[in-house]
Amino acid sequence: VQLQASGGGLVQTGGSLRLSCAASGVIVSIYSMDWYRQAPGKQRELVAYITNGGIENYVDSVKGRFTISRDNAKNTVYLQMNSLKPEDTAVYYCKWNVRTAPYYYWGQGTQVTVSS
Repeated sequence: VQLQASGGGLVQTGGSLRLSCAASGVIVSIYSMDWYRQAPGKQRELVAYITNGGIENYVDSVKGRFTISRDNAKNTVYLQMNSLKPEDTAVYYCKWNVRTAPYYYWGQGTQVTVSS
């Protein structure tokens, strides 16, 4: 099973993008779905996550601008990004955490570039 992230692109400051992360097959025992990002020369950081129970959490820098959501029927997690800033420029990765081996799955990353 693989995760496929999509929806990245080039957008101007203040613009919006919606990222999607879909599984190629059925993944069971998911307990959370995460979005990470990695900017050039920086460490990968956790941007947002949503638990199986629907609890959401965000890094301070995106609170009020990003929203994570999931569609269980489509086996997909989304990241709606509004009011984008140049500092949001990064490769965005999805990661799904599961209770059994292999314990997590990573998507391949999608580039988000915000121009000033």
